Amino acid sequence: MASSATLDIDGRSVTVSNLDKVFYPRTGFTKGAVIDYYIKVAPVLLPHLTRRPLSLKRYPNGVEGVFFYEKECPAHRPDWMATARAPKNDGGSVNYCVIDDLPSLVWAANLADLELHTFLHRAPALSRPTSIAFDLDPGEGASIIECYQVAIWIKSIFDALELQSFAKTSGSKGLQIYVPLNTPVTYPRTKAVSHAIATLLERQFPEHVVSRMQKSLRKGKVLVDWSQNDAKKTTVNAYSLRAQSAPTVSTPISWKELTRASNQKRILSFGPEDVLKRIATNGDFFLPLLHLKQKLPLLKSLAHL
Repeated sequence: MASSATLDIDGRSVTVSNLDKVFYPRTGFTKGAVIDYYIKVAPVLLPHLTRRPLSLKRYPNGVEGVFFYEKECPAHRPDWMATARAPKNDGGSVNYCVIDDLPSLVWAANLADLELHTFLHRAPALSRPTSIAFDLDPGEGASIIECYQVAIWIKSIFDALELQSFAKTSGSKGLQIYVPLNTPVTYPRTKAVSHAIATLLERQFPEHVVSRMQKSLRKGKVLVDWSQNDAKKTTVNAYSLRAQSAPTVSTPISWKELTRASNQKRILSFGPEDVLKRIATNGDFFLPLLHLKQKLPLLKSLAHL
């Protein structure tokens, strides 16, 4: 493989470099392999990125090197790169990158943006989340196996509310649950509902669940992190690579396989080739997040659960 090249992608020229540089030393997975994965997964990934401001998380020397976040879209970006400006608490603003097409995705991957961290809203509706999200984070002494059971409990709550929910691995040690809305709503409302559900689970299963952020409370339990439902916070996007010792992917999974894995106490973890095979066989389990319209439940409806 050549160490650099200029690719013609959809009529745009994108220069890629250092393609033989190893980004995952444990497996020998190179920068070229990273770019190749993102090109191959793009048909299902891009719809989930479209119009979502992106915080770059760059690993110029691979997963064992120093990484940094880059909120402001670099000044050297191509003139065709989409951006979205968002206000800062101090009165300024940030001009985020927005990956709307394959050339933009390849450009970001060439910057060693291994992980794609996006907001729950789409530009220009910066105060309107398209879904509720829960990040299930196992504390010391717990694992993703315990997260499966907590996810099933969350699903049962939304089932009772007649709302569909969807799961994905974080690609790291946890699990994430999404409830698509795609209807007019605000972050204060989604945060209030997600917080209420997290505290409900903590009351019902105090030996297994914690809703408060203090690390001292998490030992042997799963944190149901409801705080992601905030206009200032990003979450790793579906189909994003993760900067682990081996290349893993934040992967949508079905409730059937999650339940089976929970019963068998088997960890679900997927690499790039696994994900591409899953897509070829099953399509995109997260597709409903793009179009399924559901109304956010009222807080009083949770009192009956």
